[in-house]
Amino acid sequence: MRTSMARGAFAAFGLSGLLAAGPAMAACTVPEPPPATARPTKPPLPAKPACLDAKGGCPGWEAYSYNDAIKAYNAEAGAFRPLAEAYVKALNAYVKASSDYAQCEVKALQ
Repeated sequence: MRTSMARGAFAAFGLSGLLAAGPAMAACTVPEPPPATARPTKPPLPAKPACLDAKGGCPGWEAYSYNDAIKAYNAEAGAFRPLAEAYVKALNAYVKASSDYAQCEVKALQ
């Protein structure tokens, strides 16, 4: 019985000694940037036919071809936009995590 009391007193002293030492410093979490492979590629603009700026304009078939290319570009750009927005969101989260990490390191030095 006496041994268990001594252990209990020692355990209580050990616990209070740890608490009196101050709060434990947690390790700062190093942020990870989004992978470069996640960066979407912007679709290229279709080549503008030279006849578009000419005084006489383009023949019908060339104008229609260019118009079709512009429509295809607009569809690709529409698919690109949400991917780009998601990547920007991931970059902004990385910036915030980097700031939080820097603040954590500063606090750890104080």
